[in-house]
Amino acid sequence: MTTAHAPHPNHTHQHGAGCGHVSFPHEGHVDYVHDGHVHAVHDDHVDECEPGAHAPHSGHAHQHGEGCGHVAVPHDGHVDYVHDGHRHAEHDGHWDDH
Repeated sequence: MTTAHAPHPNHTHQHGAGCGHVSFPHEGHVDYVHDGHVHAVHDDHVDECEPGAHAPHSGHAHQHGEGCGHVAVPHDGHVDYVHDGHRHAEHDGHWDDH
């Protein structure tokens, strides 16, 4: 799944190791959770790193939730879980890849 390139304007915070935000690997880069959305450092700016489309993760039997062992990422009014290098989000009885 690819994400859209959407620059986050006027973002002065420098994301990186030890910046204080939850970070996780995603599609060959590192994302940072900041103010309820996900940022990715891109060249000399920060992008919003959001999925380009609805992408169900079929055959996902694991139930994410508090204490499931995966990093919880509060995001856009719900919680995503980092699993196998991508985020899972609960959606209508299944899990989506983010």
